[in-house]
Order: sequence, then C-alpha cells, then structure tokens
Amino acid sequence: MMRYYCTYFDAHYITRGLALYDSLRQVSPSFRLWVLCFDDETFQALSQLALLGLEPIALGDFEDEELLAVKPTRSRVEYYFTCSPSLPLHILNHYPEVDMITYLDSDLYFFRDPQAVYDELGDGSIAIIEHRHMPERQDLLRYGIYNVAWLTFRRDENGMRCLNGWREQCLDWCYDRVEPHRYADQKYLDDWPERFDGVVVLQQKGANLAPWNVRNDVLRVSNGAVDVDGQPLVFYHFQGLKKVEPYLYDPNLAAFDVRWDPVLARRIYGPYLRALARVSGWVSTGSDHRARLSTLRQKRSRIYAADAPLKRLAKQLRDVGRFWLRILHRQVWIVVKGHVL
Repeated sequence: MMRYYCTYFDAHYITRGLALYDSLRQVSPSFRLWVLCFDDETFQALSQLALLGLEPIALGDFEDEELLAVKPTRSRVEYYFTCSPSLPLHILNHYPEVDMITYLDSDLYFFRDPQAVYDELGDGSIAIIEHRHMPERQDLLRYGIYNVAWLTFRRDENGMRCLNGWREQCLDWCYDRVEPHRYADQKYLDDWPERFDGVVVLQQKGANLAPWNVRNDVLRVSNGAVDVDGQPLVFYHFQGLKKVEPYLYDPNLAAFDVRWDPVLARRIYGPYLRALARVSGWVSTGSDHRARLSTLRQKRSRIYAADAPLKRLAKQLRDVGRFWLRILHRQVWIVVKGHVL
C-alpha cells in the first residue's frame, strides 16, 4: 500500500531530512515523500541525488500570491510555520492520486513501520498527536496541546475543511510568540477535536516520543527493539539535538530534566547519530558548513582579542568548567563513530 508524506527543510536541516527519508525507506518501502525546499541549495542537492520515492519541490513552484503577500511580514522560521498547512494542501491539489497526506517534521526518525498509526486512524479524516508533557511541565501547554510533528489529512470533506481553515489562520497570523489562543502554526490545533468531525487523537506512546515526554515512560529493549511502556517505538522526535563540538552532542534532554538512560542514549539517539553521519556523505554540503564554522571562529577570535588578557582567560576557564560539568552530568554526550559513550 502506497503511503504519502510531505515535509520541508533548508540546507541547515538537509541531513536531518535525509535521515527521515532513510528511516522511512528502511521500515516502509512503499512511500512517496515530497520535500519543500526553502533554498536553491537544498533543491539542487535533492534533485541531483534523485532518491527513489523522494520528490523535491522548488520554492518558486510552491509559493502563491497569498503566501508571497505575507512573506515580508514574517521572520524566516515564522514563514516556514506559515507554510505548514499550505504544503499538504499543495500536494492534494496537484496530485489527484493522493487520497491521504501526512505531514512530518523533518527531525523525526522511524524505528518501525507506522502501520499501527494508520490502523489507529482507521476511517478518520484527521490524525493529530499530543505533546504528552510531563505532569510538572504543564506550563508548556501554552505552546499547544498538540504537536505539529505528525498530521494526517484525508481527501474528504472533513480533512479539506480543516486544512483550508488552518491555512487561512496561518496566513492571517503565524508568529513565533505566544498570544491568547495562538502560537505559531501549532496552537490552532487545540480546538480541532471539537471543531471538526473525524479527528483522531493518536494514543500510541511509541509515536512521537520526544525529549519533553520521554520521562513519562519506561523504555525497554524487547527482541532487539525498543518498547515504550510495552508499546513499540514507532518514531522519535529529535527536537533540539545539537552538535556542540567534534564528538560532543547536546541531546536537549537536560532542559526537561531527563537523566542519562542507556536505552535512550544507545538504542534511540545512537542509531540516529549514525544515520546523520551516513546521509551526510550523500550531499556535498560539508565545505559550506566548514566555511561557516571558520567564519564564526574568526569572529570569536576578534572578539576575544579585544578583551583584556586576564578577562579573556577568566571567561575561558569558566566556560571550560561549565562544559566539563555538563559532560560529567551526562547532559552533553561524547559520541565516537555514532556510538554514545
């Protein structure tokens, strides 16, 4: 059975987007993934790769008059958010064979076939998924009950009405700040179960496991695969993961008071880090990244040179001390060849 997905990213996220694609290829071979490319570099790279099942969309072929009209009023990330509902709508409007489209965040990674997610949707028109924030972090609900990470829309009256309405909302207001009843593209989802028929709120704990909810559950390895409170891990959301230095990664877990767990580190983050390393060889973006890093280092050197020597030394010692403290507390991980130590 063919499944249809869409996502978007720019050159900064191209390896994450390719890791998402690679994970789908491993667990769900019959799929098409449309990628909205927010810069020419990404479109050219994906076009040259010509990966089976991946179809890049150039920004110029996607933007319409309404999007272009609001583009100058949004920051880069705000414009990306603004495009979220327009992308699945673009697919449904241009590809009549697509009966149901699923939007995916580009920093997801699949560990199992998502058939169980589709089984839960059943004959429903719309699938959304909760953040499932930890009990002591209910303050995060100000950003929305549901997470724009997996969204499925069926080509029926309910799905199209919801998708068109969401697009109108995002065109009208889509900013990276919290206001009553709205935040970016995400908080608009809060009232979907009441406003629209056919909305299914996905209940699987193994779907959209993420830094903000992973402490809710018990992770175990069963038959060589990870289970989440006895349910299979389908996909993980690697939000906030950063490479801070060669061989050092910040998994963004300390922000949610998630402590070191060998299953989480070695069975979830480890495979993802190895996937990122693998797909980075597919595209020739390394020189660009090195050039940007070199420029950043030169700027830092000029800043440090302007400081008094003792002041500069004191700052460096403080930074080193804090850095090693984070390593000792395993808030920053040492990673060698994709293996978390």
